[in-house]
Amino acid sequence: MQHVLIMHEVESYPAWKTVFDQASAMRKQAGEISYQLLRDDNQANRIVHFSEWSSLDAARRFFESPELVEIRRKAGVHAPEFVYLQEIERGVL
Repeated sequence: MQHVLIMHEVESYPAWKTVFDQASAMRKQAGEISYQLLRDDNQANRIVHFSEWSSLDAARRFFESPELVEIRRKAGVHAPEFVYLQEIERGVL
């Protein structure tokens, strides 16, 4: 499995979440399979988006596209950090 970890600051979580939800079909078409949203315990506007993708190439093309750069700007995203990950093991304890 391929995953993407994105950490970023948002100006307003409700405003960002509206844009995030509106882009769900776009994300699915680009290859996103599933996602989790997490919030930093000490910084309410620091959001983590962890998602599973059909391929890391598809994820890179999507997240680095000029269209998505503009969507992030309009959504109030600051300094996104992207980490592209390949799963090597999964377990349940």
